[in-house]
Amino acid sequence: MAMQPALSKPKLQRATAPARAPAPWSWALLGSFWGGLLMVLAFVPAQWLAQAVAMATQDHLQLQEARGTLWQGSARVVLTGGAGSRDAQALPGRIHWTLETKGLGGQLGLTSSCCMPQSLLLHITPEWGGASLHMTDTPSTWPAALLSGLGAPWNTLQPEGDLTLAPKQLRLQWLSGRLLVQGGLTLTATDMASRLTPLKPMGTYQLQLDAGATATATPGLRLTTVSGSLLLSGQGQWVGQRLRFQGEASAVPEHEAVLNNLLSIIGRREGTRSLLSWG
Repeated sequence: MAMQPALSKPKLQRATAPARAPAPWSWALLGSFWGGLLMVLAFVPAQWLAQAVAMATQDHLQLQEARGTLWQGSARVVLTGGAGSRDAQALPGRIHWTLETKGLGGQLGLTSSCCMPQSLLLHITPEWGGASLHMTDTPSTWPAALLSGLGAPWNTLQPEGDLTLAPKQLRLQWLSGRLLVQGGLTLTATDMASRLTPLKPMGTYQLQLDAGATATATPGLRLTTVSGSLLLSGQGQWVGQRLRFQGEASAVPEHEAVLNNLLSIIGRREGTRSLLSWG
């Protein structure tokens, strides 16, 4: 007698409960959280920014007597020789800033009654693997005496004069740990003087950073003398995070004696010349 196959029992399926809509109180809680977060961010005190700047620059750049918020505030700019240094030099007047979001990035605006009457805008944009910073072509003029606060060798030179920064389509990119530069920046040092020589002024000079229209990791640097008795010249290049520069300093014949001490300090003497080398 043939045996019949056993009939399998039908599997019972568990009924799926319909998805529940979030309770109204959960939406209220979420809204309160984001609202509170935005409220906190809106009133982040300027002192927090000052602490972040001091930490990032190892106390070389300080924002003292900071007022306002992260988004709109002002402070006194002070350059120092770093933590524990006795050297410090403050910028006359205060610097004012505004920070606002622009799309996925942000825009920082800077003004100063003493040095930057027109607003300098810095556009910061996140990119894949890094970020980029574009600076508007806004010139600014700063007192050279501010450099004395950075310590050696500036505290020995005690420079005097005006330093004018003029960016030209300057753009910086940080991509995968590399710094790329596009555009240029000109620093004009006008009527420079030093406590190491009674000759005032010694001259006017230009330092040009030129990266060209295409972003590069090795922008060129060139130093020239515009006018004066102290003659400076040289060329260099940024390689990674280091500057490599070779140049020389000399004096016009009628002022060699009065500039001799300065020439011996700023470089290695070779006859009447002083050789300049960094990196």
